[in-house]
Amino acid sequence: MNKLDLSLLRRSLALAKPYWFSAEKRQARWLLVLIVLLLLGDTEFNVLFNEQSGEFTSALAARDAARFWHSIRIFFGLILAAVPIYACYYYVRDRLALNWRRWLSNSYLERYFGNHSFYKLLARPEIDNPDQRISEDIASFTQQSLTFLLIVTSGLFQLLAFSRVLWSISGYLVFFLIVYATVGTLVTFGVFGEKMSFLYFNQRRREADFRFGLVRIRENAEAIALYHGERQELAQVRRYFGELFANSLMLIRWQLRLNFFQYTQSLLMIMLPSIVIAPRVLSGELEVGRIVQAEGAFAAIMAALTLLLNNVEYLSRFAAGVNRLDTFADSMKPEYQQPDPGRSRIVTRKGEHLRFEDITLQTPDYERTLVKGLNVSVPPGEGLMIVGESGLGKSSLLRLTAGLWDAGAGMIERPGPEDILFLPQHAYTIVGSLRGQLVYPNLERTVSDEELREVLERVNLPDLVERSGGFDIEFDFEKILSVGERQRLAFARVLLKHPRYVLLDEATSALDHENEAALYRQLISTSTTLVSVSHHPALVKFHSQVLELTADGGWRLHAASDFRFTEELL
Repeated sequence: MNKLDLSLLRRSLALAKPYWFSAEKRQARWLLVLIVLLLLGDTEFNVLFNEQSGEFTSALAARDAARFWHSIRIFFGLILAAVPIYACYYYVRDRLALNWRRWLSNSYLERYFGNHSFYKLLARPEIDNPDQRISEDIASFTQQSLTFLLIVTSGLFQLLAFSRVLWSISGYLVFFLIVYATVGTLVTFGVFGEKMSFLYFNQRRREADFRFGLVRIRENAEAIALYHGERQELAQVRRYFGELFANSLMLIRWQLRLNFFQYTQSLLMIMLPSIVIAPRVLSGELEVGRIVQAEGAFAAIMAALTLLLNNVEYLSRFAAGVNRLDTFADSMKPEYQQPDPGRSRIVTRKGEHLRFEDITLQTPDYERTLVKGLNVSVPPGEGLMIVGESGLGKSSLLRLTAGLWDAGAGMIERPGPEDILFLPQHAYTIVGSLRGQLVYPNLERTVSDEELREVLERVNLPDLVERSGGFDIEFDFEKILSVGERQRLAFARVLLKHPRYVLLDEATSALDHENEAALYRQLISTSTTLVSVSHHPALVKFHSQVLELTADGGWRLHAASDFRFTEELL
């Protein structure tokens, strides 16, 4: 077994172990024991079928009708007993694989959504297509790992059962088989194993990139059409498919070479047992049916000894999936998402109000410093407006406040996540009902229809209930609402949630001045404290302080009543 095989085995066991020691371990282990018992029955019936095949062949050669029909009756009896075992084996195997997939998917989803991993992975381009890893790679891993385990177990049972049969016919064939299979396996994996594993890993990535490119076009169809960007998008998708095609072409070329080797091996196996036993049959020492038994036993033992050889393609696919799941799991560990030792981080302290103490904020890769030595306090009821030229770190300060960024130094004191709501410029809408849109992210919260209608009136969306067919009809609101309507819907969430602080990042950019002022007045009438990023001078009056960011990480704090926008800030 080469280095690749040992690495694959080690990583597969690391991925599999948590399930078999989880809260579901009792049911999983009992199902596995049942599968092994069914495999034993399957192996025994294969031996009996092989024996009866030889028996009625010998009866035909001897023209013994009574012996022939007796063997046929036994064969039919074996079929009646064997079919339920075969059927139940596949059912139990697939049920166990499905249970395992459910458990492992839930485990990965919890880690993916925990600690903002789904967001932090955006900064790690080597972890491509996490959606595919969760939806496809987990399904392949659970199904294929269980299948390979059972194939190996079945092969061991067949090896033990049919070696006894074959030894009784020709001991020489048993030794020949062992040498033949060992040499074939070593050659196959030495030449094809690692290369095909690498190609299948790339194939999964290329397929996912191509699919993502097509999904992205569907999701941004209107913008692409307005820009007349069809040619560029077509070129991009063609590039994705070109990479997919090139890898696929290389893969099938290597598969062609493997097929030449494997088919030569399999065709040789058809005649070898006959060649070895033929002299004893021709001399009358053995009956003709013994050739059939020997061929069946030979094929079963050969299949057991060449498991890796015959499944190199599937093992390569399996290895690619294991590698993707393994790296994905590592990337979601907290220690992998922390900066390198020696890199400083901004300390977060939970408190009653928002306060920045000697904050130096950097980008997550520590390549750029955005703000230096910031000291600002935002007491409840005294809103803060953040202004400055583009690219100076206004939205980044909101990301820090929301708990998404922490690269830099200093200390931020803020309320818990449940007391802060973030409104981005591109308001997020879920695929769901209008009720779900309004209470998001607290979907379990119960709010009366009257209260929902009232809040829609307050954000100037009185007809949205009728347009949506009621509060509980599911829609893709991204497609039926304009940008401005989605921004007003986001304000409705704030009015329903009553957070202590709301962070607004150009959250009214698509609204006219009248609607913008009306929404801010609605927020001011509540106990919510505003922290806004905006270029609109009319919003200054809704805040008590203005934080102006300047070049080279500088900043100035103004009283809102004294601040005036300059031309550069508009």
